[in-house]
Amino acid sequence: MSTTVDVVVIGAGINGMVAAAELARSGKSVMLVDGNDRIGGFIESGERTLPGYVHDVFSSWHPLFVSGGGYAVLGEELRGHGLAYANTDDAVTASVSAGDRVAVAYRDPQRTAAGLESAVDRDGYQRMLDDFGAYADTVFGALGAELRSRRIMKLGWDLWRRNKFAGAERLVRDAAMSGRAYVRSRFDGWEVDQLWTPWLLHAGLGPDQASGGIMFPVMALTMHGFGLPVVVGGAGRFIEAFSAVLADHGVEVRLGQAVDQIAIEGGRATGVHIGGETVTARQAVLASVTPQALYGKLLPKDAVPSRVLAEASRYRYGRGAMQIHVALDRPVSWNDERLNSIPLVHVTNGSGSTGIACAQAEAGLLPGEPTVVVGQQYVLDPSRVPQGSGSLWLQLQEVPYAPRGDSAGKLSTENGWSEELKKGYLDRVIARIGRFAPSLESSILAVDVISPVELEAENPNAVHGDPYSGSAELDQNLLWRPVPSAARHRTAVPGLWHIGASTHPGPGLGAGSGHLVAQQLLGRRAGSR
Repeated sequence: MSTTVDVVVIGAGINGMVAAAELARSGKSVMLVDGNDRIGGFIESGERTLPGYVHDVFSSWHPLFVSGGGYAVLGEELRGHGLAYANTDDAVTASVSAGDRVAVAYRDPQRTAAGLESAVDRDGYQRMLDDFGAYADTVFGALGAELRSRRIMKLGWDLWRRNKFAGAERLVRDAAMSGRAYVRSRFDGWEVDQLWTPWLLHAGLGPDQASGGIMFPVMALTMHGFGLPVVVGGAGRFIEAFSAVLADHGVEVRLGQAVDQIAIEGGRATGVHIGGETVTARQAVLASVTPQALYGKLLPKDAVPSRVLAEASRYRYGRGAMQIHVALDRPVSWNDERLNSIPLVHVTNGSGSTGIACAQAEAGLLPGEPTVVVGQQYVLDPSRVPQGSGSLWLQLQEVPYAPRGDSAGKLSTENGWSEELKKGYLDRVIARIGRFAPSLESSILAVDVISPVELEAENPNAVHGDPYSGSAELDQNLLWRPVPSAARHRTAVPGLWHIGASTHPGPGLGAGSGHLVAQQLLGRRAGSR
């Protein structure tokens, strides 16, 4: 059997969906293939606990998507098929620590700065945003372009021309700094650290890893500018809208059919082998997979330079993650009432507890005081829960895939992520939140826990339960993502392009690589907001 299309896209996550839709709407015939039985990757929602409670199963927040080039191209069509976002114009995120110390970020950066205790920090917060503004177009331009390209050389020249040596040096220095060092170099008080350090976890970083410094203003500007939009009715509505757009443009979607191998003829990628069928791609094959899957499984060994094979085999994955969904009989009642209406709250004291928890997880230990991401999507979208009730979307991004022990010395890890261990760690997490919301435990009706092992089983790109498809440390990011010898989306194999979270600009729901490659194939420049 044989089928011929212009482009085959392997992997139906956010990057694969955006690439397929953009190419198809421009007249290309496209096939989208995924071994899973649904599209969306880590975008899904469902009644995971009780009827009437809709939970975003994995990812939830879409500021990177609504500010990205993929949404700029496809947004009107997606909205036409029912995609709608709920957002906040007020408080967007907060962090709480011992003693009910609460730091709050609002959509308004001036209001955020005004809430800081130190006058030095109030001035410093606005200065941080202003300083970043001097080279924001360079940073965001780099996140939307091939880094090894003439466009980047132009961005670099423009940066130098406007800011001279001192400005360019400041950008490089901030990019090399850890988040902890960046905060200490700019602020006296505790609020900025407690507020923005936990957001580094959402970029696959910890407080002591390089490039965290530059992420502080990036995260802050993103939240101030775009808030934390969630899909009305749950993330499943996003997939429904995307499915309709793909169908409108004739994309052939094949699910539950994993690609066995990429077909190579005359040194060029010419299609894919799926079971007993060969699908021919006249123009290109796009693979949204990890580098180890691409170079170690999907491509014949003799089609890949030996240096790329060696580097890909050593590609590193980050910490594992857990997802916990909680159905509540009433909304959460926090000690600090401001938190009752804030969509996302971190339980952390900043680089202190988060740094310790990251180190414990890296050592294979269950953190004694994990950083807890507390999502309260129902405050933005009440349709997700029965009237008068509440729910929680909890994310733990500092857990080992194969735990060797418990840093608190209370939980047995002898049988790995057993149901008993999941229950024990759940109790620890609920108790940690309960210090700041004492009535939480009594309001719980049902829970659903997804371990790092189960995350990996759900998505083959989440190796070792890493939802970001590879460590985002500086040596494996930007110019060197996924590996130095194959850091462009166009691979060494003609006709083959590499996209997905393992490639630049990295993880998140921005669909940056899918949009970038689609626009290159169409002979256009990728854009963003």
